[in-house]
Amino acid sequence: MTESASNANSLSLPPLDNSIRRLQRDLSRKAKGSNNRDKARVKVARQHAKVTDRRRDWHHKESTKIIRDSQAVYVENLAVSGLGRTRLAKSVHDAGWSAFVNMLEYKAVKHGRYFGKIGRFEPTSQVCSTCGVKDGPKPLHVREWTCMECGTVHDRDHNAAKNTLAAGRADRLNASWSAGKTRTKVPAQRGEAGSHRDGQTTVARIPAL
Repeated sequence: MTESASNANSLSLPPLDNSIRRLQRDLSRKAKGSNNRDKARVKVARQHAKVTDRRRDWHHKESTKIIRDSQAVYVENLAVSGLGRTRLAKSVHDAGWSAFVNMLEYKAVKHGRYFGKIGRFEPTSQVCSTCGVKDGPKPLHVREWTCMECGTVHDRDHNAAKNTLAAGRADRLNASWSAGKTRTKVPAQRGEAGSHRDGQTTVARIPAL
């Protein structure tokens, strides 16, 4: 199995139709307090429920596929609440990034996969994944760029995913190294098995768990 990385920009949901927009426009034209407005409101609610179910179904299928095909999964720890207050709010909420990440995390635990998050300030979209040179911030409309150092042409999302994977591997390696360094030897219990001077074996007194 392989390791994979995901970011919000590469989370491609299936295309949604314009039914909600049309139904909401019809709702706004109905007179307040009328029966027709109540009927229109019910239609809008039903369409929102369909879109929600469609998004959840896609989340489950995609997260199951990623966990099944990968031994380790790394994601960016994005400030979703902050992005929801920008002009990207509609795209962020449509993607349902938080719900998707939660699914990845609990499925990774369930199936014995490693799940890791890298810091939200990691410059994944600014660093060339080929030579490691930091090329600087770029506007969101720039989806492809060329490294000024090595000349590699990058897709913005693919390059960010590669950097996320590299940062996740480094964090995992550092965590494993720190855990090994802090591991200490546990002294044997006094009541463990030993030998009497007369040759009889003592009974081990190991505390009950």
